[in-house]
Amino acid sequence: MTPDEAVVGCTGKLVVGTRGTGGPGEVLVKVRGGTETFLAYSDEPLQRGAGVLVIESLGSRRVTVIAWRDPLLDPLAGDGDGGAR
Repeated sequence: MTPDEAVVGCTGKLVVGTRGTGGPGEVLVKVRGGTETFLAYSDEPLQRGAGVLVIESLGSRRVTVIAWRDPLLDPLAGDGDGGAR
């Protein structure tokens, strides 16, 4: 059960939503020049299709994730001014 440190900091998309403390989902992570699937755990439930960031590797292809929106792909997301400049 050695942690896979290469996956920490990588982004992915949930293919099966997480249930918070109720159980894991499944995430497709961009890592090592391709994509790999992992069981995904989160503090709060996250819906299928949500973008996530891997914050911890638990070993045995299990990771902890948080919701994530790439600011480079959506630079106006969350700026609060509706995109007005």
